Amino acid sequence: MEAMDDDQEKFLNLSLAIVADSGGHDQRKRKRRRMDSLSPIAMSINNNSSYDHEACEGTIFRLLQMREQMLKLDHHKKKMPTFEQGNNDGLHLIHLLLITATAIGENDTVSALENLNELYKGVSLNGDSVQRVVAYFADGLAARLLTRKSPFFDMIMKEPTTEEEFSAFIDLYRVSPYYQFAHFTANQAIIEAFEKEEESNNRALHVVDFDISYGFQWPSLMQSLSEKATGGNRISLRITGFGRSPEELQETENRLVSFSKGFRNLSFDFQGLLRSSSSGSTGSTNSNKQRIKKRNNETVAANLVFHLNTFENNSKISETLKLVNSLNPSIVILVEQEDSRSARSFLSRFMESLHYFAAMFDSLDDCLPLESAERLSIEKNHLGKQIKTMLNYDHDNDHDDGSENCPKHERFETWKERMEKHGFGGVRISSKSMIQAKLLLKMRTHYYSPVLQFDGDNSNINIGGGGFKVFERDEGRAISLGWQNRYLLTASVWQCSS
Repeated sequence: MEAMDDDQEKFLNLSLAIVADSGGHDQRKRKRRRMDSLSPIAMSINNNSSYDHEACEGTIFRLLQMREQMLKLDHHKKKMPTFEQGNNDGLHLIHLLLITATAIGENDTVSALENLNELYKGVSLNGDSVQRVVAYFADGLAARLLTRKSPFFDMIMKEPTTEEEFSAFIDLYRVSPYYQFAHFTANQAIIEAFEKEEESNNRALHVVDFDISYGFQWPSLMQSLSEKATGGNRISLRITGFGRSPEELQETENRLVSFSKGFRNLSFDFQGLLRSSSSGSTGSTNSNKQRIKKRNNETVAANLVFHLNTFENNSKISETLKLVNSLNPSIVILVEQEDSRSARSFLSRFMESLHYFAAMFDSLDDCLPLESAERLSIEKNHLGKQIKTMLNYDHDNDHDDGSENCPKHERFETWKERMEKHGFGGVRISSKSMIQAKLLLKMRTHYYSPVLQFDGDNSNINIGGGGFKVFERDEGRAISLGWQNRYLLTASVWQCSS
């Protein structure tokens, strides 16, 4: 699977090639015709040297009217014929999307508005996976044309309620191997580290979870530990979890304590610690080292599952890794998305995210039927929210290119370099983890339909089938969950090397 490691710039080349294929001379002619036919508001935007957000409002309003019409008619739209039947509508939508993103990257508002208008005619939240993912990207691009003060921006970027977002997460956790792969792989590594030290750890395990996320990862660990324990030889499990709010920590504690009561041979204790409000940081190394209550002769596991990417600058990542190293844990588990969305040009970030989310939407074909209410919820309240947030996290700010202040979504090679720089060495992942991951895929995928995919070198878009796959990487020190030819997330195991 060498193709998965190709340079990101191929994505940018793809978009430029598609734009070029449309013909530069003809494009200029069409642009002149557009300016003659578009409203005076849009013309004034194009003629101004600066981006006139206020003048854009009227044109955006008409665009949103078409969007609302699209949403209302979704239930009556016919599903597109499959690509194998010779229909190229999906490729056309991707083509339009790339041209629109290019126009926005170049501040060509007139072209962007025209292509968004065409996009909304073809997308559908109830269509195939291509129509659906393009619909959310179109929303994110439309919002990028507006200021945050615009009521239309709020309309497009309206976030799901806490209950809706939580429900969507639960649905995705239940039907897809995505989060379960991360948690089960991490837990297996933790159990193996515990077993390795059983003669010296007094059968005591201490997990420091740097992003507790309501504790969904830990019931399966409790069950596995209980199966190892005997009636007269109990296992002690302590979890120190960092959370975003007192309410999250309390709910997590209640849930985990209640679950642990079902295992009489397991002693359980939970300590909740608030993350700092500053960029989600866990705080200074010294202060948190004091807050984390270590005991002698216990196996300590540091859990970094979907955590480091939440920081907006490298210094916060460095602080966290220094704290982890100071704890001298027996094992460190790192799991991150395989998606490079850090400080790059807008168009480059857009292309990488399009590849990633296209794979995520396609992967739901293996998990749920198109008409499933759970699938619509996952797409709208979880993946769709991520897409729109990604396209607009730097909105109205001056740090679009080369800035430190952006979410750190990176590929495994970058995380590996960071870990080694901070004194960690990779540990080979056991064959049990690979067997467990493959078994999970068999249990958690049920549906399949033809899908759109990017080819092996990420330079073209092809038609084909697919499915979830597990890949061993870095000479066995990491494993990835993939969809077709695309890595979705990677789990790796580390120890302090000095």
